[in-house]
Amino acid sequence: MTASFPELKNASVYITGGGSGIGAALTEGFLAQGAKVAFVGRSDSTEFCDAMEAKYANRPHFMQCDITDITRLKATMDETAELHGSITTLINNAANDKRHAVAEIDEDFYTWMMDINFKAYVFACQHAAPMMAQAGGGSIINFTSISYMIGNAGYPLYTAANSAINGLTRSLAREFGADKIRVNALAPGWVLTQKQLDMWVTEDGLAAHLERQCLKDPLAPADIVGGTLFLASDLSRAMTGQSLVIDGGVAVSG
Repeated sequence: MTASFPELKNASVYITGGGSGIGAALTEGFLAQGAKVAFVGRSDSTEFCDAMEAKYANRPHFMQCDITDITRLKATMDETAELHGSITTLINNAANDKRHAVAEIDEDFYTWMMDINFKAYVFACQHAAPMMAQAGGGSIINFTSISYMIGNAGYPLYTAANSAINGLTRSLAREFGADKIRVNALAPGWVLTQKQLDMWVTEDGLAAHLERQCLKDPLAPADIVGGTLFLASDLSRAMTGQSLVIDGGVAVSG
């Protein structure tokens, strides 16, 4: 990484799902900028935090949390504010793209999918906004996906939630703008995290997807970091209510 964002040094950054996959790359990217990073996840991330502290002399603060537990989610955000100061960058990254067919959906599964892929975003934004307003502004970055843009089948509740995230982002950008809070979405393409490699990637499936990309290299978690830092930084101070796509050129629109 060559870009430096001095305004992110000592900034209070909160990331959901910041201990693995894209989230871990984001945590490392902000630590490298000197930010104070707190993140939540369901699995213990002590080893990851140890590695980050050894590499950057800047230890992230990990809190165990199932983001569908809204009371706990808000409590971790309050803990972050007490430790690092008011959250000025919120990154709603955690999600679950569990494959499913329409015929398989029951009410419990529907509720769980919407809780983890949309409801947690709503309440994290709600809870962060007063902190950011008090701090004089901030940046909310809601991770979505190109899956709904290109009409992917195989996980309709996931694509529905990702479409909803864009609607939420646009409305909150207008609602929060007077307090100098920017709200943008970031839509990655198929990023080859360890989870994707373990669960969904096949040789034929990856080859077919790369054929759709304008750029033929597979995407890695690190490819998403630069765009996220940009949206958190002052370089994007006039950008809100937008969706930034980083997908190698699959969902090409104009």
